Amino acid sequence: MTTVRPSEQMRDLGVVQHGAPVLAEATRPFNLPGEKDTAEHTVESLFASMERITRVHPFAKGMGIAAPQIGIGRAAAVVQPADPAAASIILINPRVTARSEATDEQYEGCLSFFDVRGMVPRPLKITVVTTALDGTDVTTVYERGLARLVAHEIDHLDGLPYTARMRPGVEPIPVEEYRQTGRAWTYEQ
Repeated sequence: MTTVRPSEQMRDLGVVQHGAPVLAEATRPFNLPGEKDTAEHTVESLFASMERITRVHPFAKGMGIAAPQIGIGRAAAVVQPADPAAASIILINPRVTARSEATDEQYEGCLSFFDVRGMVPRPLKITVVTTALDGTDVTTVYERGLARLVAHEIDHLDGLPYTARMRPGVEPIPVEEYRQTGRAWTYEQ
């Protein structure tokens, strides 16, 4: 019996895999409210992908997916926090406007190269401005695990995989060596 690699499983679920040009390019922002229908359709496609993926793989840390990961070069992503009762976060034209100096380093995975996990330093708090469908700006502050998830997806929209954020000399490890599957990120109080 042949074992299906995690990356092959994601590819079969419609996730664009590492090496595809769309993942390395900065996305095009939406002109809102003029492109409201296009933005809504993109977000609906992201939620449909997320639903397919979560049917076959649990995400104890929460999860996100960015438009380039489903082959759309536009500035949209969605994040589902670790708490399944929490509302999903929709990121349209997001940009980080402030980062805390305080950081931590934790393992991250990516649907576009799901065979490995990498230790990534991230700010513990970020301020993000997104565009609402009516064209207004909305500012939100994210902390800890949510800041990590949101920053990861925004990086995708800038054409950056999480490996671009890893410290020099640090390499991703095979998923088989990763021992934190099914556990939430931990933070000191």
